[in-house]
Amino acid sequence: MASYPPLADRPIKNTICLFDVDGTLTPARLSASPEMLALLAALRQKVAIGFVGGSDLVKQQEQLGSPSVNVTSLFDFCFAENGLTAYRLGEQLPSNSFIEYIGEAQYKELVRFVLHYIADLDIPVKRGTFVEFRNGMVNVSPVGRNASTQERNDYEKYDQAHGIRKEFVAKLRERFGHLGLTFSIGGQISFDVFPTGWDKTYSLQHVADEAKRPGGVDYTTIHFFGDKTFVGGNDYEIYTDSRTIGHAVTGPEDTMAEVKKLFDLE
Repeated sequence: MASYPPLADRPIKNTICLFDVDGTLTPARLSASPEMLALLAALRQKVAIGFVGGSDLVKQQEQLGSPSVNVTSLFDFCFAENGLTAYRLGEQLPSNSFIEYIGEAQYKELVRFVLHYIADLDIPVKRGTFVEFRNGMVNVSPVGRNASTQERNDYEKYDQAHGIRKEFVAKLRERFGHLGLTFSIGGQISFDVFPTGWDKTYSLQHVADEAKRPGGVDYTTIHFFGDKTFVGGNDYEIYTDSRTIGHAVTGPEDTMAEVKKLFDLE
């Protein structure tokens, strides 16, 4: 396992790079390439690095880690579920819970509405796992998260043409907007539902907390790389946040090119 300078001793001072996962570090729901992992390791020698993903840590382990390598060892900061589940240098930080925020009764009402809506949708295919409950959010997929890679690709095109997720989200805002929830379209086939403010900017609280630690680092330069940076995309809030320098990328190759250029890496 490679060794890295302590956070306070990285050559480029007070700087951290945060990355979205799907479509930024990896192709959607697939694994990171060896080239990407090597580049991240080289970048980590210069600055602090972290990922900010909407999925849970199990999925990020599948995409970024391996059976013999824990994903929490590959990054200084791991922000799963937008930072509701967080790790710093391999150690877990305090977490938060969607179910505690919304309450069981409201949660059941939300899920009932979602499942009825999906049942009535006329789309080319439907697979399994339409609602996935996570620690910090609910993920909703009209086609189902069990869709194959090809079915995901096909659905994404269909969704872009017919606005299925966009219309679904509009209905949910109308029905449940009073609960203080945000509905954010991300990835190819789904959208996230979470308390307003629990988007990817939630992770920046953990970054700011570093300065409060004894000998901690005040990260005054925060680079964020993401592919869903448009209004309504799940990278939009952190991409446009005044605390970050946002980089909109089109995929892993674009991310690598941007990182190499910014930090003089080969």
